[in-house]
Amino acid sequence: MAHETDPAAALHARLQARGENLATAESLTGGLLAGLLTDVPGASASYVGGVVAYATELKQALLGVPAELVAEHGVVSAPCAEAMAAGALTATGATWALSTTGVAGPTRQDGHPPGTVFVGVAGPGLLTSSRLALVGEREQVRRDTCARAVSVLIDILEGCAREEGDLR
Repeated sequence: MAHETDPAAALHARLQARGENLATAESLTGGLLAGLLTDVPGASASYVGGVVAYATELKQALLGVPAELVAEHGVVSAPCAEAMAAGALTATGATWALSTTGVAGPTRQDGHPPGTVFVGVAGPGLLTSSRLALVGEREQVRRDTCARAVSVLIDILEGCAREEGDLR
């Protein structure tokens, strides 16, 4: 199932075919990823919900991101993205979780330039992240982050399907 015209719809179709579901943990996208996912008719069959944790304190309180991790790596980091995704799994009981953290702009944060983004993915036996270097104004960075997050999980699911011999 290649990235069809609507990647969010393709992601939902893949999840539903596998009997799995998805949660989100968002920072820089501020709910935009949840909005993209719930714009798809029938999304409730595979999207369970999410947490928008813009403030560091909420990342810690709602998603269980350890204070030590924040102190050592900052919130604009792969470890934070992974901890956010893992926290979303714990909070929701979903099969998969996507997280977004980074700098949308217009100014630097923690020494990182706008467009520095991390997408975290947690799922069965998997906890990983991708670093993105995006360009554009704030809104473009946020939209591109959502599109790339959906793409990352589609690629992972397609890889799982190939391993399982299911090429749907």
